[in-house]
Amino acid sequence: MTDALAIATNQLDQFGYLNLEVDPTLDLVAAINQLKKEKNAVILAHYYQESEIQDIADYIGDSLGLSQQAAQTQADMIVFAGVHFMAETAKMLSPQKKVLLPDLKAGCSLADSCPPHLFRKFKEKYPDHVVVSYINCTAELKTLTDICCTSTNAVQIIESIPKDREIIFAPDKNLGAYLIKKTGRDMVLWNGACMVHEIFSQERIIKLKNRHPHAKFIAHPECEAHILDMADYIGSTTGLLKFTINDPCTEFIVATEAGILHQMQLASPTKTFIPAPPENNCACNECPHMKRNTLEKLYLCMLYDLPEIVLPDWVIEQGRNSIDRMMEVSAKAGLMGGVKR
Repeated sequence: MTDALAIATNQLDQFGYLNLEVDPTLDLVAAINQLKKEKNAVILAHYYQESEIQDIADYIGDSLGLSQQAAQTQADMIVFAGVHFMAETAKMLSPQKKVLLPDLKAGCSLADSCPPHLFRKFKEKYPDHVVVSYINCTAELKTLTDICCTSTNAVQIIESIPKDREIIFAPDKNLGAYLIKKTGRDMVLWNGACMVHEIFSQERIIKLKNRHPHAKFIAHPECEAHILDMADYIGSTTGLLKFTINDPCTEFIVATEAGILHQMQLASPTKTFIPAPPENNCACNECPHMKRNTLEKLYLCMLYDLPEIVLPDWVIEQGRNSIDRMMEVSAKAGLMGGVKR
């Protein structure tokens, strides 16, 4: 190990990311693109990342699109600008590739709300139930899951399960409640939620709608039921983006993480996009975990090949089964998501 790498590894142990100084005069975009060529790397970015990271990514998408791209890429290295469970999914689908996450502390409040050891005990109460887990969960939880889903394909996944089979849905109670209403299936729900989608203010949204009477209100199904009841359209992140492109309306109030507004504005520059207000004093709703990734951290992780996602073989083997089943159903339904550069 070189001295530079030893120093970097020590910094990583303390901070979960490479806490090193970057020359402020360095052209980060050019440097990242050069490293990408040298290391045969591909950069995947979630819609909720900072706009400068989205702009440099090879592929931008939601969970389903990024999972598919992770499986299909021919790169030797996958750099995942997202959160921890997404990088874990990429590793499970491409175990032979090196998978990097700019900041190991870029977690997920929803994934954290369902600890695998507690879910295992919960699952034991319903031994005959099929376990469907939203892909926003840890790799270990996927090992306890029969089939994963995303917000894009969740309805199709639930409808693919025979009606005589009972279902546990984890970890998002809001998405689960939406699916019960949408499919008519009675499901046992784990009591988890996303911190971003749970704090939208109904009162402030109503006031915003009154100020913008011609705007359409669109929402992600991770939102609470009273927010979804107000929506003109409910869909996954990719679904929301496509709706704003195809709908003739020129003004939209958007109830999901504000990072998606960058792609909406790029796709429809003449339209207006307004982030739905949360119950706090912020003007918009951002995920602090997603925003832990920065262009500087992206550059450093590619320079030193750290932090790397490493999973035990048994987690990869058992967890992948639930993802493969999801991908099979999605492929049959023709569900794809994201923007490839």
